[in-house]
Amino acid sequence: MAEGTAGADSPVQRVVDAANTRPVVWWARLGLVARGLVYLFMGLIGLSIAFGNKEPVDQKSALSDLLSLPLGIVVVGLCCLGFLGYAVWRFSEALGGAVVDGDSPTARAKSFARGVIYLVLAVTALSVVLGSRTTQGSQQRGIIAWILGLPAGWVLVGAIGVIVVGVGLGLAIEGVRGNFLRYLDHSDMSPRTRRLVRVLGTVGSVLRGCVVVLIGVVLIMTAVAEDARLATGMDGAFQLLARLPQERPQLVFLSFGLVVFGIYGLMEARYRRVGTHGNEG
Repeated sequence: MAEGTAGADSPVQRVVDAANTRPVVWWARLGLVARGLVYLFMGLIGLSIAFGNKEPVDQKSALSDLLSLPLGIVVVGLCCLGFLGYAVWRFSEALGGAVVDGDSPTARAKSFARGVIYLVLAVTALSVVLGSRTTQGSQQRGIIAWILGLPAGWVLVGAIGVIVVGVGLGLAIEGVRGNFLRYLDHSDMSPRTRRLVRVLGTVGSVLRGCVVVLIGVVLIMTAVAEDARLATGMDGAFQLLARLPQERPQLVFLSFGLVVFGIYGLMEARYRRVGTHGNEG
C-alpha cells in the first residue's frame, strides 16, 4: 500500500491486512478456479451450439450444467463461495492497491469494477443453487430495454457497445503481448509449464477478446435498431455467428478459445500472484 493512503491502525489497513492472510488468499484462488470452470463449460456449450444445440452460452447456463453433474450442487455452491472470495480480493485491491498494477486510481477502479462483476456472479451462482429458471439473456434484455427507454438511451447503449469492443480488443492485444504472464508467480514453474501457460494464455485471451468484441458489436446493433431483444450478452454474440453462412467453423473456433481460456484459468488459480499492493500473499 502506498504511503499516506491509510494509517497503520486505520479500518482500510485492517481490511488490507486481512486480505493478505492465507485463508483469504486461498478463498480468492477458489474464485479463480470457479472462473476457469465457468469459461470451460461456456466453451463446451458453444461447441454444442455448433452442432445443433440451442442452449444459451452464458455464465448462468454454464453453472446450470455444472449443477447437473454428480455432486453438482456442491460444485456450484463452491463456485458461489469462490466468486464471493474473488470479489472480496478485488475490493481489497481497490482499497489497498493491486500486487502487479499498483495503487493508481485507474488500477483501483479496475479492481472495484471486477469486484462488482464477480459479486454479481456469486449472486447468479446462488440463484442457480436455489433453482432460478430466469435466463441470463432475459435479465440482460430487461436492463438494455430500460436504458433504451431513457432519453437518447440508444446513444448510451451504443456508447457501451463501443466501450465493450475496446475492452475486447484490449484483451486480445494483451494476449498477443503476453501481458498476463506478469500476474503469475514463475518461481514454481518448470520451463515446460511456463511454455504451456504462455500458449494457453495467449490463445485463450485472444479468442476471449474476440468474443467480447462480438458482444460489443451486438450492443451497437441493438442501439442502431433500438431493439432490446438483440441484447443477450455472450449468447447474443454466439447467436449472431450462428446466423452467418457457414457458421460452424467460427462457432467452433471461438468456443475452442473459451475452453482454452478456461483451462488457462485453472492453471492461473495455481500460479496467480494474489494479495494487495506491497504483499504478494
